[in-house]
Amino acid sequence: MIKLQIKPLSVNQVWQGKRYKTNAYKQYEKLVLFLLPKLKVPAGKLEIRFVFGLSSKNADWDNPIKPIQDILQKKYGFNDRMIYKAIVEKVDVKKGDEFIKFEISEYGKL
Repeated sequence: MIKLQIKPLSVNQVWQGKRYKTNAYKQYEKLVLFLLPKLKVPAGKLEIRFVFGLSSKNADWDNPIKPIQDILQKKYGFNDRMIYKAIVEKVDVKKGDEFIKFEISEYGKL
C-alpha cells in the first residue's frame, strides 16, 4: 500500500465560494427521499456499501457517492462524518437499467 504523508483535502476546500443545489438535484433528492424505505441506522461508527449501476462507461465510480450519501443522512438522521469505512462498486448496465444499492452497518460488521 502506498502512503502519502499529506493531509487530505476536503471537498469544502476544493471549491471557491458557495455551491448551490441545482433544480435537477432538488427534484432527485425529493424523489429519492420518497423512495427510501424506513431503516434504523446504528449509533456510533458506521460503514457503508454502495453498488452503482451506471450506463455510461465514462462515469467515474466516485461521482454518485456524495449526493446519495447526503440524502441518506438526511432521511435516516445520521451524520456522514461517522462513516469510517466505505465499499464502493461500479457495475456497467444498459441505459434505463441504472440503480443504486446501499447497506449501512455498524463499523466492522459488513
